[in-house]
Amino acid sequence: MAIDALYNDAALADFYDWDNPWTKDFDWFLAQLQGARSVLDLGCGTGIFSVALAARGAEVVGVDPAAAMLAIARTRPGGDGERWVSASAQGLDLGQRFEAVVMTGHAFQTLLTPADRAACLATIARHLAPGGRFLFDSRNPGAREWETWTPEATREVQVHPAFGPVERWNDATWDADAGIVTYETHYRLGDGQHFQASSQIAFPGFAVLTEEIAAAGLVVDHW
Repeated sequence: MAIDALYNDAALADFYDWDNPWTKDFDWFLAQLQGARSVLDLGCGTGIFSVALAARGAEVVGVDPAAAMLAIARTRPGGDGERWVSASAQGLDLGQRFEAVVMTGHAFQTLLTPADRAACLATIARHLAPGGRFLFDSRNPGAREWETWTPEATREVQVHPAFGPVERWNDATWDADAGIVTYETHYRLGDGQHFQASSQIAFPGFAVLTEEIAAAGLVVDHW
């Protein structure tokens, strides 16, 4: 898998929380995990959800392969008391089981191939305690959301607390054969500096997810 600058370049990581603030999706995950005493947060990114969950009393381990994102997580208020692990979800073995495993922010979609998803789901099954739950989100390909990720539809200027006015926009292309979207993220500062990254995410459909989850020995409780 190619290294994605959006997550691995410290200069781009500085834009991440600003461009991806807390959403109602996180509220939903928090509600579902109410009372969970131990949680594995796969693809934890900058730790925004991990820290909020730990503040509610859960023991949280945050795992992410991007060092630039984990650097932000470690310095986030409340992040110094958590365990952060630099690793990918595929093949991970912490030797520990959790009441819940979670992947928020569509992190599951960064798993581009059936082999990647199978390896990740095996990791999840390996780390779940008896009766434990795995919660995740993945966009419905039938909605064809990527068709709205165009420069014309996404271009805007917003004020960044450190950089001032920032022009941001996206662009995207759809590979129907692979079921993968390649999308561009752009940030242009007032002084002309232009930061950009190319990222890929997969859009596995309902039938594919159903089959892959079952193959990992997991049982769907709720869609």
